[in-house]
Amino acid sequence: METLQIVLFALQVLVALGLILLILIQHGKGADAGAAFGSGASATVFGAQGSGNFLTRLTTALAVIFLANSLGLAYLAKVRLEQTRALNLDIGTTAVTEKADAVPDIPVQVPAEPAADEALPSIPEEQ
Repeated sequence: METLQIVLFALQVLVALGLILLILIQHGKGADAGAAFGSGASATVFGAQGSGNFLTRLTTALAVIFLANSLGLAYLAKVRLEQTRALNLDIGTTAVTEKADAVPDIPVQVPAEPAADEALPSIPEEQ
């Protein structure tokens, strides 16, 4: 289970970096206005239509992978937490039981209550 969590975490980091790069290289909606005035931005490696369609689909696919991977990591974390809690509960009850058995019964001596006259301080008499 721990190996699966490590693999999913590594995939999460790679997909996150891929998403960051893809989002940074995409151009905004206002960038097409420059191509209309002859800046030459429409001639790209991905064809005359531009890279928008390809990059958009790739970004969407990576986003779906990122979301599914996040859900998988959250599920594994929940399962691991439940296992840890169950283990701590088992250890805790065993330790309490052993500790209660290990403590010897020591008789406690309670002092007797003082007499009524001894309980109150005496007030000196005036002369």
